[in-house]
Amino acid sequence: MKMEAEQRRAHVVVLPYPSQGHINPLLQFAKRLASKGLKATLATTHYTVKSIHAPNVGVEPISDGFDEKGFAQAGSEAVFLQSFEEHGSRTLSEVIEKYSSTDAPVTCVVYDSFFPWALNVAKQHGIFGAAFFTNSVAISNIFYRLHCGLLKLPLEFHDEALLVPGLPPLNSRDLPSFLQSPGTYPAYLAMKLRQFTNTDKADWIFGNSFEALEYEEAKSISDLWPAKLIGPMVPSTYLDCRIDKDDTYGASLWKPLNIECAHWLETKPPKSVVYVSFGSMISLTAEQMEEIAWGLKESGFPFLWVVRPSELDKLPQGFGEFVQEKVMIATWCNQLEVLAHRATGCFMTHCGWNSTLEGLSAGVPMVGVPRFADQFTNAKYVEEIWGVGVRPKEDEEGVVRREEVVKCLNEVMRGDRSDEIERNGRKWMELAKEAISEGGSSDRCINEFVEHLASHGEERRQVD
Repeated sequence: MKMEAEQRRAHVVVLPYPSQGHINPLLQFAKRLASKGLKATLATTHYTVKSIHAPNVGVEPISDGFDEKGFAQAGSEAVFLQSFEEHGSRTLSEVIEKYSSTDAPVTCVVYDSFFPWALNVAKQHGIFGAAFFTNSVAISNIFYRLHCGLLKLPLEFHDEALLVPGLPPLNSRDLPSFLQSPGTYPAYLAMKLRQFTNTDKADWIFGNSFEALEYEEAKSISDLWPAKLIGPMVPSTYLDCRIDKDDTYGASLWKPLNIECAHWLETKPPKSVVYVSFGSMISLTAEQMEEIAWGLKESGFPFLWVVRPSELDKLPQGFGEFVQEKVMIATWCNQLEVLAHRATGCFMTHCGWNSTLEGLSAGVPMVGVPRFADQFTNAKYVEEIWGVGVRPKEDEEGVVRREEVVKCLNEVMRGDRSDEIERNGRKWMELAKEAISEGGSSDRCINEFVEHLASHGEERRQVD
């Protein structure tokens, strides 16, 4: 839907938490808004600003107080968040003021839910504020209930399962790590709960999911947390193709190795390759890396494994020599391009929410190896609710052994359930495309937001 020219002065500033998994969906939302005629500007930290390259989206630097190295310079999550609130509030305000006398004053701030203070900044300037949640609705459902006292820690289990309205029964291994052992991650748990401190004052709440995927999860808490589901926030080329040349997010904190990956994949038969990636932040133990490495080798499938430079020394000594004909190890690549490639038959993933949505959008069967945060719950849904993959069992030491890796890869690639898993993958891929395509549930929610801002901008011009 194209807005009329006179409505294009409506201007949204989008503020992500400065990590790859948060920048990607919020930047994609900015591109969606720009494609519908709004002016969209991404406000991000000095440390990450140079990594943003997205057509039709402006970029403005703001400060987290650690402008040289970002989070690494802060040393802890608590120090970083406190500093970001202090410096970010001031510099976000300066960005809003910068545009106040132009023909495109800021109409709304769409802020990462990790930054509830951004809503206060928006209200101080008399503009709209919208919270954007980058996790699943199921996760928001759980943490909102904890925030308002409908659930209490330690969690109460019934027949070894946590019962939450709108969600399937969750065993201990299905819960976010912050809730499996609440005392282990106090800063992260506090941050997750703090997201909801002022959502009742937000003009909109957005969730990076879609109606068909998490209808019951959203409906069961809609009176308390009335989110508009606008996902999946995946580049348009892999979904509805309505944004021209939109085949990457437009933000990379690492240099991808696209050409080498693409050339290697071209040499492999259809649906033969296992693509392995554990995201931009997860660090596996050397023991776990070794078990996965030998499991991949023993499976006999060719595999493309993304291993960050800091993790390479955890691979077994001489591993590359043993598997050189059937393997490619890269430090980074365009994940969406790999998932969409005809040669890719399976995605071994940590089940971060962005990766999960990308796997669903590409219709690729998954082997979920969760390690942290909400990944455990996402893996539960991948295997048991959406039926698009399997989850290996861990031993008593919390390690997925090579035999489990082989078993799960065989089950997904050529086992009795492989056809069913592949059918489910195709089903969810089509539903994801339908949601974001013209007239789909997510597209309608985005259009309502755009139309509201555009009409408000028109009212302001008439008053002026």
